[in-house]
Amino acid sequence: MEKLINKYLKKLGEQGLSDEDKAVLLGLDGEMVSNKPLTGDYLELSKVFDLMDINSLLFAEPSEPYKSIIETLVRNEKIKLVPIDCETRTFLHDIPVVEELTAKSIASALSHRKSMIIRNRGIVTYGTVTPEQAFISFSSTCFSTFVKYFIDALMYLEDCRIHNKKPDTRFIEDFMYINKLIQGSKLFTHRTSRITLLKGPPEDEDTVYRMLSQTGREVVRHNLVDSYFGNISFVIGDKIYISQTGSSMDELEGCVDTVPLDGSSSAGITASSELSAHKGIYSKTGKRAILHGHPKFSVIMSMHCLREGCDRALCYKSCKYERDVLGVPVVSGEIGTGPAGLVHTVPPAMKKGKGVIVYGHGVFTAGDDDFIEPFNLLRNIEDICRREYFKRVIELYNVFQNPSIFC
Repeated sequence: MEKLINKYLKKLGEQGLSDEDKAVLLGLDGEMVSNKPLTGDYLELSKVFDLMDINSLLFAEPSEPYKSIIETLVRNEKIKLVPIDCETRTFLHDIPVVEELTAKSIASALSHRKSMIIRNRGIVTYGTVTPEQAFISFSSTCFSTFVKYFIDALMYLEDCRIHNKKPDTRFIEDFMYINKLIQGSKLFTHRTSRITLLKGPPEDEDTVYRMLSQTGREVVRHNLVDSYFGNISFVIGDKIYISQTGSSMDELEGCVDTVPLDGSSSAGITASSELSAHKGIYSKTGKRAILHGHPKFSVIMSMHCLREGCDRALCYKSCKYERDVLGVPVVSGEIGTGPAGLVHTVPPAMKKGKGVIVYGHGVFTAGDDDFIEPFNLLRNIEDICRREYFKRVIELYNVFQNPSIFC
């Protein structure tokens, strides 16, 4: 347990989610293990184990910009945050907000949710089997609140323009401050950091595994996906090699399934939930290297739409209009193979180009013989969406004396 605790504390720091010295991770495996002495608030955290059937509990102050984003979001929120991205809908549902760090308040909030926020203190998450679950929930909370803040900000500015009203001064100050923070964070390492990926086509199965593992690590290192929310595949002959469901993109060794394309084996039972979408992309395009990530501004821009008369609560599931961000198609679709599954929307859209954004979800890209092109496409689509986001903000907010403050 101590080894697992140290592993996930280190990953919090590496992925820019929280400094190790501002996080405490408790694990129960016969006896309680913690990276910090169980006194004061940390002793109160240990009491949560008496109220819930869990084996780990994580409490951490998020790193910037997440810390200021969350503090801004909860300033006037008394009960919960309700982001509308895919991760929140399928994983978190909503994020309770409480005032005090007490075992009772934490257990009450986490009894029906995977994550919670203690106002002006931090995020609390838990695991029932392993500390990995607590780390995943923490990462998802940071992602979802980031996306919520920036899409809410853009829609607020649009509303001010429509109603010819001046934006709130506090909003301006917060936005400018948070924007400066993201420029000083690890979030945009993909913009300048060089990559070296294996060139294809692969000569054998071992090379395929190495290509998948190497690309997965680079996608996480460049902040184009949270480590557990993305997938990758490569087709050789009559088989597709695909990351397993719930696997970490930066730890794919031993977590890749080999699945016959004709469905003649049950090998795909542990494969990514988006296996059918990957097979569909290959079938429609012939592209063998398929990559799916959740870059933040791509998700944000996918949810920006001013069309009147739409029920935005259903946009993620079904949209009858063709949309795009600077030529990159935006489609609706749920995870899986149901009537509204993205298996029905992504593959046809991929025929129009080499990349597709799924509403509130993420980006699919594809290439022929290796992951060099899909990786660069993923990076470029995110850059396009980031630039388009701030271009629209500047246009809406041309009262700023120095628009170059925006990244």
